[in-house]
Amino acid sequence: MYNLVKPLSVREELLKRKIRIFTNQQFALIFDLSPYQVEYSLNRLVKEGLLTRLKKGVYVLKINPPSEEEIANVLYKPSYISFEYALAYYNIIPEMTYQITSATTKPTRLFKVGYNSFTYYTIKLEAYTGYTLVQRGEKRFYIAEPEKALVDYLYIISLGQRSLLGGRSMNDRMELKSLDKEKILIFARLYDWPRLDRLIKEVL
Repeated sequence: MYNLVKPLSVREELLKRKIRIFTNQQFALIFDLSPYQVEYSLNRLVKEGLLTRLKKGVYVLKINPPSEEEIANVLYKPSYISFEYALAYYNIIPEMTYQITSATTKPTRLFKVGYNSFTYYTIKLEAYTGYTLVQRGEKRFYIAEPEKALVDYLYIISLGQRSLLGGRSMNDRMELKSLDKEKILIFARLYDWPRLDRLIKEVL
């Protein structure tokens, strides 16, 4: 017979540890369960409405759910929020984005979770830096620094994976005055990509 964990005790323990999104491996460690017990317990807790399964092996509490940004960090690892979402977060671009965009060293992927879209673009391992941890209350997530978000965004444009928001007129609509131009150039060198260098010169 499987060792059963009570829904109320699961919720209380996760909230006590400030864990709102977790993997099946983390669940096993917290409640000292075998792989078979974990699978049985998680399936039951999803059916009972305590948890939501984001994808295979990743779960969230239905009550006190994590933010979209926190989900983005855990849904596909390693990753940090960047590109359009980060640019909008820092008010560098005027557009509101309806998907969470992140950088990863793994293959490019798109995940749909409910009404939300999470897109992950591949970047070079050498360029996987320039991000910071944001902590606001219980929220904790990794996001690119403003300069790195711009460089990451221009990199995928230079590869032809995206088109420049608003076309070339976007140059005039980006709020770049507060950005450190030297940091932009330093981050760009990590990619070692001539097309990116040319695009940055056009934008700056």
